Amino acid sequence: FDIKDLKKFKKFKTIILVGMGGSILGAEALSGFLKKKIKKKIFFFDNIDVKKNLNFFKKKNINKILFLIISKSGNTVETLSNFLSLNIIKKNSKNIIIISEKKNNALHLISKKFNFFYVEHKDCIGGRFSIMSEAGIVPAHLMGINVSKLRQNLKIFLKGKEKLLLKNNSLILANLLLKKKYNNLIFLNYIPELENFLYWCQQLIAESLGKKGKGFMPVVSNVPKDHHSLLQLYLDGPKDKIFYIFSLRENIKQKIKTKKISSKLKFLNNQTLQNIKIAQKKALIKVFNKNYIPYREFEIKALNEETLGGLFTYFILETIVVGKLANLNPYSQPAVEQVKIFTKKLLT
Repeated sequence: FDIKDLKKFKKFKTIILVGMGGSILGAEALSGFLKKKIKKKIFFFDNIDVKKNLNFFKKKNINKILFLIISKSGNTVETLSNFLSLNIIKKNSKNIIIISEKKNNALHLISKKFNFFYVEHKDCIGGRFSIMSEAGIVPAHLMGINVSKLRQNLKIFLKGKEKLLLKNNSLILANLLLKKKYNNLIFLNYIPELENFLYWCQQLIAESLGKKGKGFMPVVSNVPKDHHSLLQLYLDGPKDKIFYIFSLRENIKQKIKTKKISSKLKFLNNQTLQNIKIAQKKALIKVFNKNYIPYREFEIKALNEETLGGLFTYFILETIVVGKLANLNPYSQPAVEQVKIFTKKLLT
């Protein structure tokens, strides 16, 4: 398809994306990370939620909503179920886009029968790696995201110092994976806008490396909130965890004033909420260092397309390389396919 073909869909101010796993997590990551730049209302149907489906369209004009239905195989049960339950299928609808493989699958057949706008999902790329393909770029463009900037840093980790960084990190992680000493990757997230990206990353790592009795369990942990619920376990529980720390270099001017309230609160006077979070992060790192707890830190400089494109690229490349070094096929998901087959048999 030509990007110009999407021009007629730019008028929609409300977009609903229907998909599962890699077909939708990338778009959710884009929406969360760049929400200050996105001027449209974006909704995601990424699970079977009966009440959400039944109640969503009350007092809403369906004709003013753009629907993106995304499934690589075109046969994903949850995606089809949500799509059908929305009761929006009618001949020649001008507010429905289908993205799937161009094969004899349910979504492709529906798009032909009802004459919906159709975009082919290339069969050479799996859902969890598809953020820079049709599955990610079409939603990004319609959200108003600068796609050129998003793709700007795609080759940065294939040359120079960045290439060496990728190589060294991949070797370390592959070695840890093979030794099976560390089973859990805990994503300590100090950036609310990054949460959806980390859920995308969770799927990427779990499905790509969780094979042959090997794998890391990626867990998204929002901090500093989880300092007061999970930190005791993290620091004093089983030593089977590697921690990834994500923080944002952000300039916030609004400060807390405590001078007229209590002298006991002096340590908070003239502090910003960002300064408090950074202090908590630094304190945690000190404890990690003191107790020889393995971690790596990612400091985000800006919430923009270039940064997010670089993050997508880095984690995709690292995951693939680690899989290859550990003699795993990072592209397959055989165990998941078994569940899909049994589900269809039970519904037949």
